[in-house]
Amino acid sequence: MINVIGLGYIGLPTALMMASHGVEVVGTDYNEELVATLNAGKTTFKEEGLDELFDAAVKKGIKFTTEYQVTDTYIVSVPTPYDKFSKKVDACYVVSAVKAVMEVCPKGATVVIESTVSPGTIDKYVRPVIEENGFVIGKDINLVHAPERIIPGNMVYELLHNNRTIGADDKAVGEKIKELYASFCQGEIVVTDIRTAEMTKVVENTFRAVNIAFANELAKICRHDNMDVYEIIKICNMHPRVNILQPGPGVGGHCISVDPWFLVGDYPGLAKVIDESMKTNDGMPDFVLNRIYEIMKENNITDFARVGLYGLSYKENVDDPRESPTLQLLESQERHLASPLKVYDPYFEKDLVPNQYHDFDKFLEDTDLVVIMVNHNQIKENMDKLEGKIVFDTRKCCDLPGTYRL
Repeated sequence: MINVIGLGYIGLPTALMMASHGVEVVGTDYNEELVATLNAGKTTFKEEGLDELFDAAVKKGIKFTTEYQVTDTYIVSVPTPYDKFSKKVDACYVVSAVKAVMEVCPKGATVVIESTVSPGTIDKYVRPVIEENGFVIGKDINLVHAPERIIPGNMVYELLHNNRTIGADDKAVGEKIKELYASFCQGEIVVTDIRTAEMTKVVENTFRAVNIAFANELAKICRHDNMDVYEIIKICNMHPRVNILQPGPGVGGHCISVDPWFLVGDYPGLAKVIDESMKTNDGMPDFVLNRIYEIMKENNITDFARVGLYGLSYKENVDDPRESPTLQLLESQERHLASPLKVYDPYFEKDLVPNQYHDFDKFLEDTDLVVIMVNHNQIKENMDKLEGKIVFDTRKCCDLPGTYRL
């Protein structure tokens, strides 16, 4: 039996996928309300294919509880934020989960850390917890790192098809955990050491962050000299060895906006390009806010209450607001003591921020300037409703005449 610890955006789909493929799974989370929701037969966030996967897992016998189980395999999938001052990983949730596992696990158990951590985190934080409880690693407890590699909006498909990395002290233990993930994963599964597995996951997200930062910096340069960044990128990408990404209003989610900071925090004298790239991405919400000021001035809009932000999630077609550029922009705007901007997102039924609308037509009725922060399918399918509005499109999804861009 597998005890999956943490039933959030990564842990829940992982538990459901294993269970639906015949693995005996118990999911554990300290959040009683979340566990009650799952036991009532409802998922806790929106994701394509998740409800169907949930139903399949329930039929196979998956269970949800707040209690840690006595078993031989644990998968720890809890958040790993970073300290915003030092930029180092905050391993408190991982440490707490491992401590709880040590209280119930038998000798011979394997603890798999799925949470994304910086290289050396398991050596520094996890091993001491195990040893303090009287266990000998490699003899009494086996330790493995199997970082997740999925993205909200396409989780179910990527769980099935993405390649995976398994890091283990003992190759035989790594191969055993590889077999567990191979119960559902159709991609290639590589077995390596723990520190390499830690580093590869962080490097993957850092690569993406740096490339996004290049596109965002191009947008700032082109705006400064009144050039069309999208036309420039389109032409540059005609080169067979160039693939520039699209700029955007910022970077959100728990991967690209967080993981690269781990390297900056651990290697401050070495991670110079990464540091500047992250600062560029983090500065985009302020850049968007300044563009809003310019567009308001150009169109004689004096009241911030007539400006509406479309989109609260960090990416399209998900209900995940973690590190959302919209939330970052609202926080920055609040410091200016201006009237709060209106906000609408079809994926959030409950209020997440002040002045949030839940009716799209009413949102448009009360808005003169619409700022598209997220290119949900809903807005792309209703572009005709934006006619007559001033539109600032940060995602290049609106082709209406007169649309403003980054």
